[in-house]
Amino acid sequence: MSPLHHVRGIDVPMPILHSEDDLRCPVEQADALFAALRLLGRPVEHWRFPEESHGMSRDGSPRHRVQRAQIVLGFVGRHLGGRRPEQVPAG
Repeated sequence: MSPLHHVRGIDVPMPILHSEDDLRCPVEQADALFAALRLLGRPVEHWRFPEESHGMSRDGSPRHRVQRAQIVLGFVGRHLGGRRPEQVPAG
């Protein structure tokens, strides 16, 4: 079930967002996928969220949920066009 099994077939820009305390999906798999995609010259970004679990998008810290949304919107804007959203100040 490792994503590395399919890495050669990934030919679209790939954002990898991973919670470091995710017990369902080991963070090492995200790290390995990122490294493999970089070696293949594919466009990829990797973001890790400390102290977050598998359900971060629903019940994570507000700061990380906002940051995750900004990352996704920015990635989509860069790769699909459109205007980049304004950044929310940290704090």
